[in-house]
Amino acid sequence: MAGKPRLTYLNGRGRMEPIRWLLAAAGVEFEEVYLETKEQYDKLIKDGFLLFQQVPLVEIDGMKMVQTRAILSYIAGKYNLYGKDLKERALIDMYVEGIADLMQMILMFPFSPPDAKEKNLESIKERATNRYFPVFERVLKQHGQDFLVGNKFSWADVQLMEAILAVEEKVPAVLSGFPQLQVFKTKMSNMPTIKKFLQPGSPRKPPPDAHYVDTVLKVFKK
Repeated sequence: MAGKPRLTYLNGRGRMEPIRWLLAAAGVEFEEVYLETKEQYDKLIKDGFLLFQQVPLVEIDGMKMVQTRAILSYIAGKYNLYGKDLKERALIDMYVEGIADLMQMILMFPFSPPDAKEKNLESIKERATNRYFPVFERVLKQHGQDFLVGNKFSWADVQLMEAILAVEEKVPAVLSGFPQLQVFKTKMSNMPTIKKFLQPGSPRKPPPDAHYVDTVLKVFKK
């Protein structure tokens, strides 16, 4: 039997968090190695572990995978979370890419200069309420199903759930105008694997704090 996937990143959300979410949603246990120094990061590069000199790094099925999108699509395919055919897969890809655009703003927010924080927070709120969440509200309403694609739980549902919670941390009332997304969030929260991931003590990481930001800058400094 193959060992657990091994995730190498910092002890924080960053680009690894959607990977943690997807593995957890699939019911897959994993191990983590945390980078705390630039020397650890440089050694991974020197040893040839990082194809493009970047983390996340996920060791799974005998592969050393890098590039977040490639890792996520592999996990989604492996655990049957990637639709039943090419058309469903295309829809999942579109939704995932859209959510990733929103999540990129959230990912960069902790690194904003203090005088730009308020403006950047307003941008996140504006994009979530006017560009991204209306799409998923409409999809769920027109589709009339519990899930975004087909009538089956997929990678797109996992990514959307992660995004909803991440935006709510910054804009608590963001779902007030989206009744379908409120129902979706409740249903997702009660799925056994996701419910477990949302409990204290799970591998889910807390919102980035000053220590995490300092560690990122230290590990990846040029």
